Amino acid sequence: MLIFKILRRPEWDAFRAAGQTAGAPVDLADGFIHFSTSTQVVETAARHFATEANLVLVAVEADRLGPALWWEPSRGGQLFPHLYRPLGLDEVIWDKSLPLGATGHIFPEGVI
Repeated sequence: MLIFKILRRPEWDAFRAAGQTAGAPVDLADGFIHFSTSTQVVETAARHFATEANLVLVAVEADRLGPALWWEPSRGGQLFPHLYRPLGLDEVIWDKSLPLGATGHIFPEGVI
């Protein structure tokens, strides 16, 4: 199962340069990297990145993350994937731009 992380372009660039990331500022503050499933990612983008255009959507295979990936309740009691360790660049399956359209972010085909 693929899970998704939305990063701002400078966060993605820093991740690529370093080969790993502990996440965005919100992740650092919370102590884990926030991910969303395909059914959650649209709302995540709308809630937390509503006006941001220069985003990158990163896909990761949940099964490859091991025991540091926890599924914990969040919005409305839904279980969200949270990673309690840095994410390695080698764990990223793909990355795609997440442009902002007139009615919200435009997700790559097949994600939602």
